[in-house]
Amino acid sequence: MKYILLIYDEEKNRAKLSENELNQLRTEYGQFTQQITSSGHYVTGAPLQPTRTSTSVRVRDGKRLVTDGPFAETREQLGGYYLINAKDLDEAASIASGIPGARTGTIEVRPLMEMPVAARA
Repeated sequence: MKYILLIYDEEKNRAKLSENELNQLRTEYGQFTQQITSSGHYVTGAPLQPTRTSTSVRVRDGKRLVTDGPFAETREQLGGYYLINAKDLDEAASIASGIPGARTGTIEVRPLMEMPVAARA
């Protein structure tokens, strides 16, 4: 089964890290990614640009509304994700606990809905 591991943390805390601390964090993420790749769990993953670069799109009464930034004001922001294969929620949660961001933020573990692929005509 596929699970998405959504990594939430406070962006302002990352901005406070020194260059050495950022390099250490990057190294830890690289090691974690290599570990789950070697174990066969890794499907894909990526960090996200800061929320100040985001755009939100809504359609209301048939009209498209485009605004800067995320819609919700929250303490933690979505900073990246991993898409993994895991046999069940317990295994996915165990993998999520190894993400370096789990020490300071929150990892949301959510199963993907498996959708059948439409046959081509």
